[in-house]
Amino acid sequence: MTAAPITPPVRDRAEFARLADPYRRELLEHCYRMVGSVHDAEDLVQETYLRAWRGYPRFEGRSSLRTWLHRIATTTCLTAIERGRRRALPAGLGGPADDIDGPLAELSDSTWLEPLPDALDVSDRSDPASVVAARAGLRLALVAALQHLPPRQRAVLLLRDVLRWRASEVAELLGTSSAAINSSLQRARAQVAAVAPAEDAVVEPDDPQQRALLDRYAEAFERADMAALSRLLTADATWEMPPHPVWVRGRDAITALIRAQCPGGPGDVWMVATRANGCPAFAAYHRDADGLLRAHGVHVLQLVPGAVAGVVAFLDPGLFPVFGLAPVLRES
Repeated sequence: MTAAPITPPVRDRAEFARLADPYRRELLEHCYRMVGSVHDAEDLVQETYLRAWRGYPRFEGRSSLRTWLHRIATTTCLTAIERGRRRALPAGLGGPADDIDGPLAELSDSTWLEPLPDALDVSDRSDPASVVAARAGLRLALVAALQHLPPRQRAVLLLRDVLRWRASEVAELLGTSSAAINSSLQRARAQVAAVAPAEDAVVEPDDPQQRALLDRYAEAFERADMAALSRLLTADATWEMPPHPVWVRGRDAITALIRAQCPGGPGDVWMVATRANGCPAFAAYHRDADGLLRAHGVHVLQLVPGAVAGVVAFLDPGLFPVFGLAPVLRES
């Protein structure tokens, strides 16, 4: 007698949200690494969940739900990337600027990489190694380096090295061979290693000396003390501030740029500590003509022992809701 075929279970959409919701943050991080924008990543996660909800009654359980969701998210991102443009940081578009006195050009929001807040970090905080690895995997320089890869190569690197998929699983998703996946992975690793900082160069900001350094950084801006800021920077520190494509290197160039382009006196800037991309960050509020402290930008800092080696100041008030920050700061 021939055995009757096994009928896959019919899934109930009502259980989908309960089972799928725990993966939302890691899907956001995956989409963010793919596209370089937290706003686009949020939209792509929503699209992923919509597609998954529609297809859930046909989900046969041949893989885990987590893997299935990442498959949908990856294909959704690849489709979106085909319609968009590569996001970058100013240093990825050319050399440092010489002329910083005149009006600065601006490029559209879609040009720029965006920061990702740490507020909903999914790393296992009981495991310090997991925390450090999760932070390092979201550094701005690394995410920017990923954007230089062709989209499918970007997906290969993330699926193999971040999600730890087997080559055969990635090959099935992308419709190619395991040998092609392994070859693509080696090329991707080499290109990213050439432009991204080594993990052992990243300094965690948790010890008292680094916390004191961050306090002095905030105070320098709040007091409009560029001499104090200069003393906190390495000799070859960099400063970038999208949407302006110009960037500068060196203490003198940084303080000159801030003096020329960010006028204001003591008390005109307030800094609120936050975190982004596994790094210390500050939300900067600037006093407007009405005397209100309004959202101005998010500074993401790269630290080395005892100093600040780089700052990307994202001059985009639209980022503040993503960080859970108010558009206007009430003085206490």
